[in-house]
Amino acid sequence: MAETPRRITFFIALTLFAQEATWNFYDSQVPVLLREHVTSAALVGALMGMDNLLGIFVQPWIGNRSDNTRTRWGRRVPYLAVGMPLAALLFTVLPWTTSAAMLIAVMVGYALVANTMRPLAESLVPDFIAPERRSRANAIVKIATALTIIVASLISIFVVDEHPRAAFAIPSAILLLVTGIVVVKVRDNRSAAYRAAVAEEATAGPQAAREPFRHVITEMLTDHDRRRLLLLLTIMLFGGAWFASRSLVTPYGMEALDLSRGEAGGLTLPSGIAYLIAAYPAALLAERWGRVKTMGAGIALFAAAMIIGALVRTTTATVTVFCIAAVGAAAFLINAVVALWNLAPSSRVLGTYTGLYAVTWYLGGFGGPALIGGAVDLTGWNLLMLHIAILAVLSLLVLLRLGRLHRLAVTPILK
Repeated sequence: MAETPRRITFFIALTLFAQEATWNFYDSQVPVLLREHVTSAALVGALMGMDNLLGIFVQPWIGNRSDNTRTRWGRRVPYLAVGMPLAALLFTVLPWTTSAAMLIAVMVGYALVANTMRPLAESLVPDFIAPERRSRANAIVKIATALTIIVASLISIFVVDEHPRAAFAIPSAILLLVTGIVVVKVRDNRSAAYRAAVAEEATAGPQAAREPFRHVITEMLTDHDRRRLLLLLTIMLFGGAWFASRSLVTPYGMEALDLSRGEAGGLTLPSGIAYLIAAYPAALLAERWGRVKTMGAGIALFAAAMIIGALVRTTTATVTVFCIAAVGAAAFLINAVVALWNLAPSSRVLGTYTGLYAVTWYLGGFGGPALIGGAVDLTGWNLLMLHIAILAVLSLLVLLRLGRLHRLAVTPILK
């Protein structure tokens, strides 16, 4: 059966919804499990950040490995068919561990397996969807994953207190159910990108059967076209600004706005809704106006909102500017990975490029809050949003350079 864009987008969104349901519940409940064995908050934080560190290494590796896989099921689905049930099993075991060593071992196992699944599911978007339609497909996928925050919250509210162990089985059951649906309904050997990769290999001969990861990186670094490197740098810089705006907002609310911990923690809730509302329109705008322009406008809007927030320090103003910033962030985040996919030199490396996006995004997520936090140590919490704006402006300057190169390119493949 032919895979229509809407049909395959639904299955990809469903796959990532199931995966992110476990991730969000993991983030909200595993720290409680760790606190039963570990008293240090710093150690709990470090252990909870381990999955992002593993993702930097695992995701580009599995993306490249899947790029070089050829089966009658395709190159992504075979790994999903094995990995998703294994992740579900490890996730279910988490609350049944009886020691710190056992809990950490299961956490590492789950993080390794789950990190391999995420880029494989995301790579199905460029595998099946034509370049000009990828932004709207990615928007639907992002909306689906964002909704898992609500699912995790509902499980926590209604199940955890009465059934703390059984609660972990609910996201696992969702993951297993979706695995069955994906295995039955999706064959990525039917995708346009898979068929193009096979045809390219048939034309190029046996020596082109594999694209080792180091070859992909070497080609990118030595190519005279610097757009891919500039785009990755933009993603890392804006990722730093975005993560800093999310992770430091609670202490900012307490220190600069004199809010309670609970009140400060709720400052970004309306902006999450704004992001969901803006996601699909941001994709449509990119298809009409161009991805580079849309991403640039999004960063500019984000930076402007942060500057206004630095000038007007009230609770209402802060909530408002975070909503405006979320709209700008959506314009960038929905289109950035699509732009990178569209810059890939071949359909044979789409999974690898998904992994490279994850690496730069995680590096931004790691370095941005630390950098902005250091600036706050020097200048005080009142200037937090100004520092975030400066980092966002730096990402915009890099993107403007990319835009100039893009206009000079023979083939404007970011359109």
